[in-house]
Amino acid sequence: MNSEITGIAGSHDLRLSAWGPYTKRYIGVSHVPNIAAGLRFDVSVFPGLYRRSVVNIPNVTWESGYHPWEAAPDLSYFSHRHDLLWKDQLYCDIAFCRLSKEAVLICCACVNDTTERQSLALHYMASLHFPPRRTNDNEPIRPSRVELPTGAIWTDGLTYEEVHYARFDPRATLTWDGQIRGEIRQHGFVDGQGLGQRFGETMGDSVTYCLAVPHAMADARLLLRYYLARGAALHLRLSGVVNGDVELAGTGDLSLAEVPVSSLMPGDASFTLTSYGGAEIQIDGLALVPVADAGAVQFPLATWNHVPERISGPRTGTLILQYEHVKDVYGLAWDAEPFIVREFLCDDLDSTLRRMTHEHTHTTLRGPGEGHYTNVFMHPIFLEPHSERTFYGLVCTGDTSTVQQRLAAFDPSSSEWDAAYAAARSRAVAITPSPAGEIYRFSQERMAATVLTNVVYPVRTRGTWIRHYTPGRWWDSLYTWDSGFIGLGLLELDVDRAIDTLNAYVTEPGERDAAFIHHGSPVPTQFYLFLELWNRTQSSELLAYFYPRLQQYHRFLAGRYGSSTTRSLRSNLLRTWDYFYNSGGWDDYPPQVHVRQQSLQATVSPVINTAQAIRTAKILRMAALALGEDTGEYDEDIAVLSHALQTYAWDEKAGYFGYVQHDAQGNPVGILRHASGANYNMGMDGVCPLMADICTPEQEKRLVGHLMSEERMWTQCGLAAVDQSAPYYRSDGYWNGSVWMPHQWFFWKAFLDMGRADEAHRVAHTALDVWKKEVESSYNCYEHFVVHTGQGAGWHHFGGLSTPVLCWYGTYFRPGRLTTGLDAWMETLEVEPDNKGLASKLRFFGQAQHTPVVIATLEAGGAYTVTWEGRPTACHERYPGALEVSLPAGASVGELVIRAE
Repeated sequence: MNSEITGIAGSHDLRLSAWGPYTKRYIGVSHVPNIAAGLRFDVSVFPGLYRRSVVNIPNVTWESGYHPWEAAPDLSYFSHRHDLLWKDQLYCDIAFCRLSKEAVLICCACVNDTTERQSLALHYMASLHFPPRRTNDNEPIRPSRVELPTGAIWTDGLTYEEVHYARFDPRATLTWDGQIRGEIRQHGFVDGQGLGQRFGETMGDSVTYCLAVPHAMADARLLLRYYLARGAALHLRLSGVVNGDVELAGTGDLSLAEVPVSSLMPGDASFTLTSYGGAEIQIDGLALVPVADAGAVQFPLATWNHVPERISGPRTGTLILQYEHVKDVYGLAWDAEPFIVREFLCDDLDSTLRRMTHEHTHTTLRGPGEGHYTNVFMHPIFLEPHSERTFYGLVCTGDTSTVQQRLAAFDPSSSEWDAAYAAARSRAVAITPSPAGEIYRFSQERMAATVLTNVVYPVRTRGTWIRHYTPGRWWDSLYTWDSGFIGLGLLELDVDRAIDTLNAYVTEPGERDAAFIHHGSPVPTQFYLFLELWNRTQSSELLAYFYPRLQQYHRFLAGRYGSSTTRSLRSNLLRTWDYFYNSGGWDDYPPQVHVRQQSLQATVSPVINTAQAIRTAKILRMAALALGEDTGEYDEDIAVLSHALQTYAWDEKAGYFGYVQHDAQGNPVGILRHASGANYNMGMDGVCPLMADICTPEQEKRLVGHLMSEERMWTQCGLAAVDQSAPYYRSDGYWNGSVWMPHQWFFWKAFLDMGRADEAHRVAHTALDVWKKEVESSYNCYEHFVVHTGQGAGWHHFGGLSTPVLCWYGTYFRPGRLTTGLDAWMETLEVEPDNKGLASKLRFFGQAQHTPVVIATLEAGGAYTVTWEGRPTACHERYPGALEVSLPAGASVGELVIRAE
């Protein structure tokens, strides 16, 4: 099997080291001792002004004075810049360099570029963090464990053979966050999980369990551990190896019901619980136990111990930490003297450390909440004017003897660490552009570092803990549409990272309760990542692996799979309101807000869901042809959905496609309009059929006109989400009045398909300029840009929907690339080693009247000949080496050859 996909089947985790920037508290390096356990060990390293202030405690959940600076794709090296005096006057660049599976080198470069002497302090903060109960919450789950007598067996409430909810649930085959259907996380449950989500409320709800009985039991008991609300009652029917009814009473706490079982023989024992309805039951699990030992089954509550045992290291400047819940120990070594080792007993440092800044006598410092931080406080560190000092440290893990030896051998003053740091830093992403792209390099490298280091652990999906790229650490969660763009950005940096990101969101064909991993806006960006991966690699293994998984994903969105309700309207227009309030990622998009406020979800369809499904069908149709698979399903979807948009959604007067209203029977009755009478969809949703390539020439002309008009959607910083001439446009919205990158990427791709190279370049060039200006000013990578100021806004370390800037930069300024629109399938691509030529066999599937543009980025400074099927073809050199090649109208399949003259 190709190494690109080795180890990804059946996993949603990332193929990264146990060491990385996985924290959810304070930036630094983390270690995952056991991926299945949900435990994370953090070492945060940050500076302060000695005996003055900590300045900025680098909390990852708000802007706190540090910036992702550099990173290797595999995170064997990453660094952050910590500000002490803005801007570039007094700062520390703190880097983490993986030396082995067991050890990480810490490098703190303290820089004083002021005219004054400065006195600094450095803090190491070590802590252990426990699996959370919920997403975006630091509260640890407090589970129980089960203690069984010899011969007894236990099964968890979630390890059922089959579950059936009698009431219809649109999410039956698309659970939120890829949960196992019915999954709950609750304190006191064994392993913190069980079956719930309103199970038992409806008559006919049932669940079947199968337990492997190891030996005969002449007289046994079935113990059902459950939760019912205080005062509630539930009647269950048991069938299978246990037959009869049981009445359960709710105490508001976990309870244990005991049911007699006739003699059991060795083998599988299957039984079903069926509810008569009336109350939700949460099932922790079930035990089969000999009757004499039934009272011996115990469920002690696990207790988390934050406080490590501190073991003296082998020399001064070393320390060993032994945590109760981790098999191995952790070792710390540091360079700066003098120092003091302290401990903070608190949940967070943000207030406690600031409050204790001037505490110089006690070494145990207390604050609110549970938690523990081991603090190596190095002070003072004197810096002369315009000087730099570098300090090396080490964090490592292993058994006590091994860690003792490693710490004893670590000499922070040795020159070997300069070489080790240099070797690690050489692995950082180097975005080497053509000369014309050099002006954007700084801003692109900050984006690269941001997207690579926005990784958190633990995140839960499919009953497991995983590491996961997040759009920003404020969103400690999965997020489907952001993650497709994260993958597109990662593809500009490392193919394997992009593959992992795509794989995290697809599921095995036939997965019973998760057609794909869904969280948030159902914009199927994974398909675009797949297409770009194919066009970058032409990997037949990737194609064969991802095609059936994406087929299942498409089928659900197109209303063809499982519990999908997307195609419930007689118009065949799609609606995804049953799965999320947000159809296109644009939270405050005006007609979407109106639909929600007026409770119109059952009868109103947006445009984007149908347009996106057309495009995903087209992408899968190209893949099916490459695999020799039947395309009939996709042909039907493309035809039916295109007809629905053209028949019911086009508003000739407004020149936009509109939200469509339906009656109670699902029949289309007209365009959704604002109180003023204007089409409510004057904005990105109203022009998105361009991306699906289903517009007539006249429609295309009008929609492109809207996009590029400064009176409508074009602004100083790019394309606005809402037409500025619309009566519902406003200047203070999250999307309404802002410019975001992701949908601009879709339209940029569409412009290439249509042969509109100038419009495509205008979008990309404007975005790169806006990005450059903001990043150079603030060092931040923002979510979006405010139309009236052009300034960045939103989350400051955003590695999600802002990644198209990496794609545009790669297209126009990174030699060795060939970029197409969405209607192209790259069958082969060969780039000459010196980037002075390429040859590619391309297949196009767009409308016949289009003259598609592809962009070849080669070595700057030379002259090139360009042929299509052996004949010279039109070419415009947008930048030195960036060739925009216009292919003939109706081009279907042929070979593009570009050679240096």
